[in-house]
Amino acid sequence: MSTIKLLVTGYKGRMGQAIIDCASRDDQVEVAAQIDIGDSLADALPLCDTIIDFTHHSFTTELVSAAADAGKNLVIGTTGHTAEELAVIQDASAKTGIVMAPNFSIGVNTLFWLTAKAAATLGPDFDLEVVEMHHNQKTDAPSGTAKRLAEILADARNLSYDKDTRHGRQGDVGARTQNEIGVHSLRGGDVVGDHTVVLATDGERIELTHRASNRNTFAGGAVRSARWLASQPAGLYDMQDVLNLKD
Repeated sequence: MSTIKLLVTGYKGRMGQAIIDCASRDDQVEVAAQIDIGDSLADALPLCDTIIDFTHHSFTTELVSAAADAGKNLVIGTTGHTAEELAVIQDASAKTGIVMAPNFSIGVNTLFWLTAKAAATLGPDFDLEVVEMHHNQKTDAPSGTAKRLAEILADARNLSYDKDTRHGRQGDVGARTQNEIGVHSLRGGDVVGDHTVVLATDGERIELTHRASNRNTFAGGAVRSARWLASQPAGLYDMQDVLNLKD
């Protein structure tokens, strides 16, 4: 297989730097171009085969549309997309390969799989809660990973993420309902990313936890996704596809 040429967007950020470092140690890929929001995307696109994007969801429409028109594969690690931006991504996947995931860690994606199995096995007698913590500079909440965990729990119980998720509790909120999925966000220090799924019932409690100590695990998953996309047809994929974790 020929070397995959990467365009890294958001290269000045912490994730961008981690991806560049990871790619430099992988002989199957090469960082051919790197830009930030505001730099010339048109100049960088011809230099690459695949784009890895960890910028901001406001850049999505421009980036995804240009990538699809140019036939460039795309790995999207940005979170917080609007419904309109998600529609653009869906439409673009008819033209090119896209891997989009809230978290590219192999461990977190195993946590996704374990969460689905645990919720389905334990059944409705177990209360469901998600707790996440990130560094004090993170601007969105809950994290994309926590949202995905809550969506997985909702799917396992035939619930609705939009209707049945409760983000934090304050005041006299009443007793917890059986269909409630609690999601709680903590911010502080330089925490890269901690996520815990709590499944609790009378007499026992199960906690599934993943803690990231550095960004290399996410960068490695993103680069792995870029390699995987090189042999896939156009379509919208996630890390569960890349890791072959889907039943």
